[in-house]
Amino acid sequence: MKEIGNLINKILLIGITLLDDQEGVIEQIQVYGPIIRVDANGVVIKRNGTNTEFVIPPDFDHISEANPGEYRLRSTGEVVIDPDYISSWTVKGVDKASVEEYSTMGFGGYEQEEP
Repeated sequence: MKEIGNLINKILLIGITLLDDQEGVIEQIQVYGPIIRVDANGVVIKRNGTNTEFVIPPDFDHISEANPGEYRLRSTGEVVIDPDYISSWTVKGVDKASVEEYSTMGFGGYEQEEP
């Protein structure tokens, strides 16, 4: 993994699979965009085509360099060409009320640190 500072402005493709208590798939979320912030609270991207932020935990075991090529988002059919990194997550025991939060903010709960 590259140094944290080298991640800024790199394109990160994120996939999150949400499972219920019986491990049935509730939702599959795919988002991407440039990494705008990395700190102890999370890895934050600016979602492509929006001005919103999406957060994943700062667990670099879940972030790897992407192979060159085209990645098609299942939900929209949009094609992401040659992202720099990919990150995959599976979250178990999700209730349906939490799906909207994961879909819009990712793992949320991010509070920007004061300088």
